[in-house]
Amino acid sequence: MDSKVAKADAKHQKIHSEKRKKDSSDRKTGNEIFDKITLETLYKLANQGHIDILNGAISTGKEANVLTGITDDEKFVAVKIYRIATSDFKKMNYYLDGDPRFNVKTKNKRKIIYSWVTKEFKNLTRLYDAGVTVPKPITSANNVLLIEFIGDEDGNPAQPAKNQTPENPDEFFNKLLVELKKFVNDAKLVHGDLSNYNILNKDENPVIIDVSQSVVLDNPISKELLERDINTLVNEYKRLGVKTSFEEVWEYIEDMLEFYEAEKNGGSVVLEGSAEEE
Repeated sequence: MDSKVAKADAKHQKIHSEKRKKDSSDRKTGNEIFDKITLETLYKLANQGHIDILNGAISTGKEANVLTGITDDEKFVAVKIYRIATSDFKKMNYYLDGDPRFNVKTKNKRKIIYSWVTKEFKNLTRLYDAGVTVPKPITSANNVLLIEFIGDEDGNPAQPAKNQTPENPDEFFNKLLVELKKFVNDAKLVHGDLSNYNILNKDENPVIIDVSQSVVLDNPISKELLERDINTLVNEYKRLGVKTSFEEVWEYIEDMLEFYEAEKNGGSVVLEGSAEEE
């Protein structure tokens, strides 16, 4: 047998073997997230060629589970599935209400989730197109989001910087500031929940994730969220020995500094493209 074929066949068998090795916690998770509509959505995505197999969990949160998906050609993708039963709809509405790209006027929980997933997909697309290091968006449907898998070729996911401390915190932080500046000035978005929990450490390079709550710059809460993001990062990296300050980071993101200085002085600045539809 050709060595490449043999290797591929062995990998395929390994994938299916791992798929069958589900413990009780995996089965419990499955019961929580795989309702009828979610299964139908996954079946549709499978028919479209986006996924072939769902493998182990990458992360499990209050509102969503991220699983490893495997395509027909045995490439890995990340499959994020939002759970209807445990999602915080009050929080979702808070971030959706001020976003000019959405006009969500419903109390239907499933429709709110669908808008939330669409928002995350649009934000990822906007960020990726602006050159920010985020997972490449693939597609979304209902409560399911498919994005680029961030990890190694064996399917081991990259870990959050909170769990995998950078070997050189100063260098990692400097790279992160470059990403933050592009996030705000090029994509015209504010993350809204930026911390080492939502930053993957991929080979000592930051990859920003979980952007569903991210808002455009002309959202009324963007200033508050950006200040919070900067304060969180400064505090986290100070604890890792990085010499930095809120003022230093603020000045680096000088376009936003101009906006806030104008606001403080009673003036206004037009933020071009801040509400641009993707």
